[in-house]
Amino acid sequence: MKLLAYYLFYPIIWLISILPFRILYIKSTFLFYITYYIIGYRKKIVMNNLKLAFPNKSATELKIIHKKFYRYFIDFIFESIKTLTISEKEIKSRYHFKNIKVIDDLYKKDKSIALMMAHYGNWEWIISLTLNTEMDSYAAYTKVNNPYFERLVKKYRSKFGMHLIKASETTKTILTNHKNNKTGLFVLASDQSPTVEKAHYWREFFGQKVPVHIGGDMIGRKFDYAVVNANVTRVKRGYYEIDIETITEDAKSLPRNKVIDIYTDMIEKHISKQPEFYLWSHKRFKHVGKEPKTT
Repeated sequence: MKLLAYYLFYPIIWLISILPFRILYIKSTFLFYITYYIIGYRKKIVMNNLKLAFPNKSATELKIIHKKFYRYFIDFIFESIKTLTISEKEIKSRYHFKNIKVIDDLYKKDKSIALMMAHYGNWEWIISLTLNTEMDSYAAYTKVNNPYFERLVKKYRSKFGMHLIKASETTKTILTNHKNNKTGLFVLASDQSPTVEKAHYWREFFGQKVPVHIGGDMIGRKFDYAVVNANVTRVKRGYYEIDIETITEDAKSLPRNKVIDIYTDMIEKHISKQPEFYLWSHKRFKHVGKEPKTT
């Protein structure tokens, strides 16, 4: 059945991916109307998240952000499909790293890097980072239930030289590199919610006390990695700028989880400028009020 699903959907995905961007965006606009007005995919979740994050905004303001989110979300889906066949030249022209020098300077110092980022704008195209720096780069991925589609996802995400590793093998890969004195950059999408059982740190995000991932802090402290944040800004439809900011080159000199506090403040400030480009369809606030009581 899984193979059949692959054979049924792959040709459609491939045909979509070879379309010019201008045609993709026409289709995206059409699909937006179907998704927003007919299907209503996760509309209640998105609106509830927006109400929690922006309690001071009016119902009209929230509705505008709500609709803009869906317009962009469909664009993002088509851009992700386009990744399957996009060329190096085109993705470099559309995904511009403003200050790649931050990474190159750390590379020259033989510093490995934990690059933290949010699910904001087109985070998928971070795979083109390898076209802009000589540093070996790694990105963790979550296993796809269909093994045939998993191979497809791995193929297009690694097409520009990004090393893909299972999320569960991130620490193992870092340890191997550390033992072999090999520098590397690890992309960490760090804004989503861990389970309550696996949560080691809770803090406010848009005024809500939630569990947060601490991988960036842990890697920086334990393995002496520099920690940076990559903010994605949508310049116009299909074009982005990535601003890389250093959080610290010496995580051990900071209080525990200070890296996470700095990162969370950074992304909250960035998201607030244009909230429609954040992934509000994820249940980011589902664990509010579930923080275990300390004795």
